[in-house]
Amino acid sequence: QVQVVESGGGLVQPGGSLRLSCAASGSSISLYRMGWYRQAPGKQRELVATITSGRSTDYADSVKGRFNISRDNAKNTVYLQMNSLKPEDTAVYYCNVFRTMIATTFIYWGQGTQVTVSS
Repeated sequence: QVQVVESGGGLVQPGGSLRLSCAASGSSISLYRMGWYRQAPGKQRELVATITSGRSTDYADSVKGRFNISRDNAKNTVYLQMNSLKPEDTAVYYCNVFRTMIATTFIYWGQGTQVTVSS
């Protein structure tokens, strides 16, 4: 039983910044990998960033050097700091919890938060 809630999206100008937050509820959230997907109209869903329980991170090439993912295990919360935003970053951003149980992994999704980058 995992619930995921994103917040922090909005409208920003190119070059601006936003910080997305993702609060997860459930047992042992701190043990699981978490991440952010994004989906833009007419485009393939893209895995933007992930962070492990040990805070090892991975980023899509399209955001590397501009975005940073972090987590606060005491709050069961992950963050996505987005800097130097570009119009092509416009998408709905979804937080995910990757919950591994015995021999398989379940992926839990939030409702998404809209990020729009436009002048």
